[in-house]
Amino acid sequence: MSLYPAHPAGLPARRAALKLLDAVLRRGEPLELALHGATQGLPQRADKAFVHAIAAEVLRHMPDLDALIDSATRRVLPSDSKARAVLRIALAQALILKTPPHAAIATALPLVDGGPRKLVHGVFGTLMRGEAALPKTPTLLPEVAARWEEQWGVEIVEAARQALIAPPAHDLSLKAGKDTALWCETLGGTSLLPGHVRLPEAADITGLPGFAEGVWWVQDLAASLPARLLGAGDGRHVLDLCAAPGGKTMQLAANGWRVTAVDQSKKRLERLTENLARTGLSAETVTADLRAWQPDSAADAILLDAPCTATGIFRRHPDVLHRIGERQIAELAELQAALLLRAAQWLKPGGTLIYATCSLERAEGEEQVERFLAASPDFSTDPVGSDLLPSGMEPTPEGWVRTLPHMLAEQGRLDGFFVARLRRQG
Repeated sequence: MSLYPAHPAGLPARRAALKLLDAVLRRGEPLELALHGATQGLPQRADKAFVHAIAAEVLRHMPDLDALIDSATRRVLPSDSKARAVLRIALAQALILKTPPHAAIATALPLVDGGPRKLVHGVFGTLMRGEAALPKTPTLLPEVAARWEEQWGVEIVEAARQALIAPPAHDLSLKAGKDTALWCETLGGTSLLPGHVRLPEAADITGLPGFAEGVWWVQDLAASLPARLLGAGDGRHVLDLCAAPGGKTMQLAANGWRVTAVDQSKKRLERLTENLARTGLSAETVTADLRAWQPDSAADAILLDAPCTATGIFRRHPDVLHRIGERQIAELAELQAALLLRAAQWLKPGGTLIYATCSLERAEGEEQVERFLAASPDFSTDPVGSDLLPSGMEPTPEGWVRTLPHMLAEQGRLDGFFVARLRRQG
């Protein structure tokens, strides 16, 4: 008789985690988008959160989990084998999420029914008896490390590894005019810029003071920089392109801009509308593909938060480390170039264009803007001053903003972003 039941408690969550990882690693689906389908039928919100936690930790630590697995097998298991996938899930639970080993293996073995159960059980048992441990600093996939080292240097690669150790902090953007010091005290946080609060630890966001009243919204500090660079709107018109889920839209509306928020995702715009209602802010919303849409008249300012690989938010979305390669970077860079040239036509002479991506790839940032400026003689860089950036950060020599994993390490770090402020000649 088996020591482990055929259907142990918690098995559906582990089965969902296996399905979720397959969607990311085999089909290239984003983790957050694949989560809904993978967790269909799970009854509890906590179960879905656990599924996400298992998958995210596997993705953060996969090279090191695989190294452990390979150390305990005579023959290297295929990278896409179910046995390897199940062992990753079991080891991530036991070594990272602190699930008792007996529970981790009991819920793992049914996942390989009809397959190499003895192999999975033997490898897991060997590693547990040997007191296997993961390195303190996760190892990046070799291709990711090589790409970032070529672009930024070995120090940034090491900083990226360090950034994977702890979950990123929750940053909040305050509605314009709210007292930063007061809300830091109320929420027990710190501030790195006016109108910003960084919470010290994870919390039930919706239960915190000020949420229901719409005083603030969750937004990484780096993601708040593009809208900050436009300053006060004073009733002028701004196009917020690729606007959902709405953090930048709310910043702009709160700072006196008349906002038209455009996004091709109806569902994401519904979330933006809900956020506007909670905060008491207003903006016109348009569901459209920017490649086919155009405004009725030219705008005073444009913020293009362009679709990108999102490699800059790898701390929150570790799936990008596994889904994104040179092909995806090149494809999105081509789309960005087209959108940037198209959006630039909609700007009034003398107006300001903000181009931003949450990417660590120069092809989606610096190289994109260099190419645009070379092709657009009526545009020039409007240099960003250090007074608009957190203390300790400086703009690039070109006057652009580039956030990297090593920045503000003692304060909790930033997501990776590129932002350029461009002006059209009057």
